[in-house]
Amino acid sequence: MNAQVDETVSITSATIGLFGRYLLSAGKNHFISDQRVGAGGPGEAVTAGELLLSSLGSCSLGLIQKTATEKSIALTDAATEVSFRRHPTDPTRYEWIRIAVRLSGVNANDAEVLVGGFTSHCPIYNTLKRGGPIEISWTVS
Repeated sequence: MNAQVDETVSITSATIGLFGRYLLSAGKNHFISDQRVGAGGPGEAVTAGELLLSSLGSCSLGLIQKTATEKSIALTDAATEVSFRRHPTDPTRYEWIRIAVRLSGVNANDAEVLVGGFTSHCPIYNTLKRGGPIEISWTVS
């Protein structure tokens, strides 16, 4: 049974008085993010692009482990390296996004099942893959 989850998730972000530094809040978790140095920011804290890559890494590992448990696959270890390259002529796009998955304790057939559990269920991966819908609104105070 594939249960639908009706869940809205949101975070807040705000400038904090230093150009290019932001306070992000996700529930009770608060952290700093910086604009990258190449765009004029401090570049000391995690950047927006790194957060995107981190979300793919986290989603991939969570769904790989979930699939291993559901399918009784004896996964002993998993890791991902997620990277992107900015498009050289269009700064609004990535030229590519790559996810390299390393799995231990499984054979090639099991690995295909586990990675398929990620690619078929991760909304972050699938939205990026499709260039999915996004909305924006604003207010002025």
